[in-house]
Amino acid sequence: MSTFVWLVLSALLLSGPAFAQTPFYQGKTVRVIVGTPPGNLYDLWARLIVEHMGKNIPGNPSFVVQNMPGAGHVVAVNYLYSNAKPDGLTIIGSVIPSLYLNQLIGRPEIQFDWSKFSWIGSPARGASQMYMRSDSPYKTIEDVRTAKEPPKCGATGVTGPDSYLPKLLHETVGARFNIVTGYPGGTDIDLGVERGEIHCRAFTIEAFFGREPYHTWRKNGFVHHIFQTGKKRDARLPQTPTIYELMDHYKTGSAGRGLATVLLGADGMGRPMFGPPGMPADRLKVLRDAYDKTMNDETFRAEVKRRNYEFDPVGGDDLQALSKELTSQPPEVIDRLKKVLGN
Repeated sequence: MSTFVWLVLSALLLSGPAFAQTPFYQGKTVRVIVGTPPGNLYDLWARLIVEHMGKNIPGNPSFVVQNMPGAGHVVAVNYLYSNAKPDGLTIIGSVIPSLYLNQLIGRPEIQFDWSKFSWIGSPARGASQMYMRSDSPYKTIEDVRTAKEPPKCGATGVTGPDSYLPKLLHETVGARFNIVTGYPGGTDIDLGVERGEIHCRAFTIEAFFGREPYHTWRKNGFVHHIFQTGKKRDARLPQTPTIYELMDHYKTGSAGRGLATVLLGADGMGRPMFGPPGMPADRLKVLRDAYDKTMNDETFRAEVKRRNYEFDPVGGDDLQALSKELTSQPPEVIDRLKKVLGN
């Protein structure tokens, strides 16, 4: 047999199934970190996604969810950035997307660069709202503006929507709130509202319409809504004004509107899934492709619909671009943020 023929046969044999490369994720377990306690909508979304995502990854890995609450999701994200290996086996399943604000204003506890994460995808963009106890005297934003005693709003930290949205209302339309920070999680804030410690909380519309205790609250008329952050009114909140309507009504200037643009940029990121910086490009592509396939899976979509979750997926490339845009702010904007957010 000639040398040439032997080389050709060898090449054919080596390229056959017996020598096919084993998928990286085969036999592996992916750890999925969530920045809230179990039962929060961030946690529920992450668990739902990974329940369906494994079958779309070559090798069909298993997933294990680890809840790592603390400091308004900062503990989880710091851990991913500083401690997790960039091997594609440890990712964030879902965290609050406004953490870039901590970075912009230079908070000392922040150990990450938001723009450097390996972005995988988000199941939905999402606007927020503020609910208020119905038995409180604050029926509208005008009531808050003219109140001698401002309403108390609960918050987990200083740069989550439960904190920065009340501050944004103060800066843009003159509605002052007393923000009570330090609650471990959103569920604890809701309990504080039920106990009468506080009056209000700002967070996503999706969460309010997605789980208890809000289903019961709506039936009982326990709370009402005084504003929402979308460009237009959500169909479920037709009587609740948007912040843009309020800014038009109260003739908010360009500085206040610019501040709103930066603070509300998180709405476009939703509930993002991402890995640590420096993940191998091929593994990131595998996860992004699997995520996209999961978003288009009929069984997955049916469950999302059954749970009445928002569904407006964002791809990893778009999240990557948005993360860079949000963290690239001029000095004057950062100075204003520091003033508003208390740094």
